[in-house]
Amino acid sequence: MDFSENREHETIREAIGRICAEFGDDYWLQRDREGGFPHELYNALAAGGWLGICMPQEYGGSGMGITEATVMMTAIARSGAGLSGASSVHMNIFGLQPVVVFGSDAQKRRMLPPLIAGKDKACFAVTEPNTGLNTTRLKTRAERRGDHYILTGQKVWISTAQVATKMLILARTTPPEDCPKPTLGLSLFYTDLDRRCVEVREIEKMGRKAVDSNQLFIDGLRVPVEDRIGEEGRGFEYILHGMNPERILIAGEAVGLGQAALERAVKYANERIVFDRPIGQNQAIQHPLAQSWMELEAAWLMAMRGAWKYDRNLNCGPDANAAKYMAAEAGFNACQRAMATLGGFGYAKEYQVERYLREMLIPRVAPISPQLILCFIAEKVLGLPKSY
Repeated sequence: MDFSENREHETIREAIGRICAEFGDDYWLQRDREGGFPHELYNALAAGGWLGICMPQEYGGSGMGITEATVMMTAIARSGAGLSGASSVHMNIFGLQPVVVFGSDAQKRRMLPPLIAGKDKACFAVTEPNTGLNTTRLKTRAERRGDHYILTGQKVWISTAQVATKMLILARTTPPEDCPKPTLGLSLFYTDLDRRCVEVREIEKMGRKAVDSNQLFIDGLRVPVEDRIGEEGRGFEYILHGMNPERILIAGEAVGLGQAALERAVKYANERIVFDRPIGQNQAIQHPLAQSWMELEAAWLMAMRGAWKYDRNLNCGPDANAAKYMAAEAGFNACQRAMATLGGFGYAKEYQVERYLREMLIPRVAPISPQLILCFIAEKVLGLPKSY
């Protein structure tokens, strides 16, 4: 193992840092107050070619891996953009991995370049109101009619659907009772988000107001057969190729946001004078912040191991899930400790850490709950009986 600084990774951090420096605290404070997608950051990242960081070079990407993408997403979050910034490009980075792995050459040439160039924005339409994480029980139907499908159903917690032009959507093409196992009969499509047939209803939420979350009501959406990715009925298998990268990227983003909170807390602890001494001289302030540094570093190493395995086609499921769990907890602890360090000022919006804390609640519950991760590790790693 080589733990020396990777110059390529440092170059990514520096380049992303320069872009994000153009979008300071005032920008994100305004986005948090007023909402509105951060098009300016998105366009700046697209102009630099960063949306295609882990896409194949022959389709306009950079040909790097999930490892480099995680470095990038961590840098975006750490800049102070937090999840408001990272989530604006999150789907474009990982979401089309199933297309990269299972799409035809014609599909890749048609679908990937517009996404990489920032001309298309995509959303990831899997979760449904009554199924949650039980993906094999999806109700959205796709009925084959000659050269196209007709899609009908509902999706929920779909990020960026207010601004998306495309969606990667999983739908049932064969009733579950006609399938030999529940993971079959689901098909994956990457298609136009046609608002004549898809009502997009925004969900008001606690944080990350700049990046919308939505419920979709789909009624008679016509999807050409050529927009189906891979074979009919094998969509669940394909979508898994997006889930592990997503967990790794979420881990990186949580680490980055936790680091941003920690940096603010350390700066304040050095500058705030009470009883004629900086409060950072007190062990009651020092110890929690030191603990957060250790927790964030450990979570980062797990994320890097998961990304390293994914990029080498090794089994990364346990690492990806563990990284997401550890990073969400470490990031949340860092944000809480930053709030406590700043005291009353931590509760003030201008100091940013209250926004970080609100945003950090997202990776604690999404895209998978910490309890299900613990169940996964218990069953798949430790060999304990399945509990659900």
